[in-house]
Amino acid sequence: MTKEELEDRTLKFSNSLIKVLSKLPRDLINSRIISQVTSSGTSIGANYREANASESEKDFKHKMNLSFKEAKETKYWLDILLSKNLEFRDDLMLLRNEADELSRIFGKAVSTCRRNAELKNAK
Repeated sequence: MTKEELEDRTLKFSNSLIKVLSKLPRDLINSRIISQVTSSGTSIGANYREANASESEKDFKHKMNLSFKEAKETKYWLDILLSKNLEFRDDLMLLRNEADELSRIFGKAVSTCRRNAELKNAK
């Protein structure tokens, strides 16, 4: 997957997230969780774009790690929404599965960055 494809994928995820979340009922609990998942879910792509515009290898690794952490957090909030909003299960599961895929992609990228840094330091 190219940098541009992953940027597009994270943008599509953010847009899909906002679309589905806007359908959920706004009670006290949902409102709080929707706010949390909106922040973490849209931050995945924002941090990835910042990584691609980074000025140093250290900054790149940091932003990639933030994307990974935000994807993991998004999965958590979506799991809570899933348990509370069963009538939206299908839409929320699609988002949850995509957040899982993104966390795997960014987790692998973070591991690769660490391994490359270790190899570089071993020289």
